[in-house]
Amino acid sequence: FGVDAAKELEENTKCFNAADAAKLKLKLIMINAAAGSNSLSPQVVSAAKLPILNPNEFDLWKMRIKQYFLMTDYSIWEVILNGDSLVLTCIIEGVVQPVAPTTAEQKLARKNELKARSTLLMALPYKHQLKFNSYNDAKTLMEAIEKQFGGNTETKKVQKTLLKQQFENFTGSSYEGLDQIHDMLQKLVSQLEIHGVSLSQEDVNLKFLRSLPSD
Repeated sequence: FGVDAAKELEENTKCFNAADAAKLKLKLIMINAAAGSNSLSPQVVSAAKLPILNPNEFDLWKMRIKQYFLMTDYSIWEVILNGDSLVLTCIIEGVVQPVAPTTAEQKLARKNELKARSTLLMALPYKHQLKFNSYNDAKTLMEAIEKQFGGNTETKKVQKTLLKQQFENFTGSSYEGLDQIHDMLQKLVSQLEIHGVSLSQEDVNLKFLRSLPSD
């Protein structure tokens, strides 16, 4: 990290014992490594853990659910984006009815559609699952979720302003450990990135150091 951050690290470590100082340096290394590999990596979820929607953090959830599908099966994410599953129908006595898939391609498309839709439903809080169960395909389901929780342009502008203020005023308390302070800051940085706010690694390092309690 930069010269300013290095100087501040030296000053801050004087307030910690050897173990705490080493832990602090390790956290800064983790921050820099994450930034160097991928700006989204601090919030990339494990492929084995499905991210559950927090209604107040839709944009963050959308990023996480996208990463989840990309890491598990990219074709599922394509179904959600494009709605390109091959749903076959026929008309029987004037009524349109679905037809069971017969070819391997049709069966795979149907399987992907069912998996995409069911996974999206499971990623919703339990109290919302019944409401959104009425949507029959993954694409319209995702659109409905975004309409419900995504907010409009003006709302996102307000959120962006609030996040910038939170970053400026961010500070840890004496009741929180380095891990908690680090995780809180990384979550805030990721939310800012989602809203189009780019932060230099020097700024993030300095904010982390300055957010540490002095006592």
